[in-house]
Amino acid sequence: MIRDRDGKFPALFDAILANAGIEVVLSGVQMPRMNSIMERWVQTCRRELLDRTLVWNHRHLLHILREFEQFHNAHRPHQGIANAGPLHALPTPIDDPEQISRLDIRRSDRLGGILHEYRHAA
Repeated sequence: MIRDRDGKFPALFDAILANAGIEVVLSGVQMPRMNSIMERWVQTCRRELLDRTLVWNHRHLLHILREFEQFHNAHRPHQGIANAGPLHALPTPIDDPEQISRLDIRRSDRLGGILHEYRHAA
């Protein structure tokens, strides 16, 4: 269990969890946004992937989570500068009117069509 360092959790609380076989991990000192960032990622993963997928076993779960992590960090646009993904440089802008009028977009599916990737055709 991950918890913060608030005084409302006495040592007895940790001892009860330890007796139940639950390891307590304390969050970082003076890091109020740490849990919110992870909660947002888990919420996105659940909404975009797990709510639409029937998970067969542990191996299948690990496979789809690895695929989603790669998709999320490398391809999926994020609300930021020019919708660039976290592991990508900014996309080059399309300024040529000729190129804009003949855009050819290709879609490829991942995880059986749950995730879609869109790219400009070469």
